[in-house]
Amino acid sequence: MSDKTLKIGIVAGEASGDILAAGLIKQLKKRFPNATFEGIAGPKMQNQGCSSLFEMEELSVMGLVEVLSRIRRLMFIRKTLTQHFLNNPPDVFIGVDAPDFNLNLESKLKKRGIKTVHYVSPTVWAWREKRIFKIAKATNLVLSIFPFEKKVYDKHQIPCDFVGHTMADDIDISPDMAGTRQALNLKDNDVVLAVLPGSRKREVDTLLDVFIQSSLKIRQDIPDLKVLIPVVNRQRKQQVDEYLQTHLPELDCRVVIGHAREVMIASDAVLLASGTATLEAMLCKKNMVTAYQLSPITYQLMRWLYKAKYFALPNVLADQKLIPELLQEDVSVDNIVELLLPMLAEKNSEKQQKLISKFEMLHQSLRQDADVQAANAVANLIENSASNKNIELTQ
Repeated sequence: MSDKTLKIGIVAGEASGDILAAGLIKQLKKRFPNATFEGIAGPKMQNQGCSSLFEMEELSVMGLVEVLSRIRRLMFIRKTLTQHFLNNPPDVFIGVDAPDFNLNLESKLKKRGIKTVHYVSPTVWAWREKRIFKIAKATNLVLSIFPFEKKVYDKHQIPCDFVGHTMADDIDISPDMAGTRQALNLKDNDVVLAVLPGSRKREVDTLLDVFIQSSLKIRQDIPDLKVLIPVVNRQRKQQVDEYLQTHLPELDCRVVIGHAREVMIASDAVLLASGTATLEAMLCKKNMVTAYQLSPITYQLMRWLYKAKYFALPNVLADQKLIPELLQEDVSVDNIVELLLPMLAEKNSEKQQKLISKFEMLHQSLRQDADVQAANAVANLIENSASNKNIELTQ
């Protein structure tokens, strides 16, 4: 190694990005032991030694209208970060997802000669396809997590590496349901429903009530149903606890910080907000019902802009409807119960086994040793400019 310390700027905007970035940082540290990391980091990134200049929670906003309500604060954060990195140039900057925030930041840094990477392709295949030209101007390299995305970038001759998804590497093809239940003090014959209303405050505000009311109605048919609610942090736990104490103090359910994966593996079915959690549930080989509700204005805009046939990631990956999707007015207690009850009552049906087989095929396609692949791609980008920066890779 050179005596020059490698500086890496990195920004993640939500829990799923925190997972990806933490794995990438861990592998980069093996190659560059003296490297420093700073930007916006979640708890997993911070555990890997990344300094956070702002709380990641501040970037965790979804929806066109929802972003507008926070636009001044988001612009302040981005302006402050941009100036910080221009004054203290990193050797490479990595934006992890959060494209509306990160691409603008990456563009400004790239113009000043800083190498930029965008980890997780924006959904150009689903909506706002012309963003791909903005991506080309903002980045030196895109790291895609889904195999079909690379074809889009190759078509436009934009550097892109398919690296797979770190969760596909971390989760066993056949997860240990019995062992996980034992660790969570659940019995083999318990009927367990995992409820994940989302990682953002607005998602929980929107979906928690209908999810809990659906759970209560299912209990009319399955009196011994056990409901587990994993949440991403203390803020979301407080939000869920306050709802339960105010509306349903008698409800017997467990709210736990973290351990979403373990809860899903231990469950018989999952009820969850659409997003990366649907991918994780698929990798855990769980049948699920996914739901989402946007503000009315955002929904109307998305109806016009969104081109993909599906919004749930398992369905997008398979290009067929493997799991039920509920959107807007279809998100109702009756619809959720009608879909979930058979999943809980017919746990080992032929239909369920066929679904698991399809999930296993998709799992294998994403299992690429993603953290290592992503770190190799970033390291190669650094190596290509090493002659100007006096940096060498550790072998």
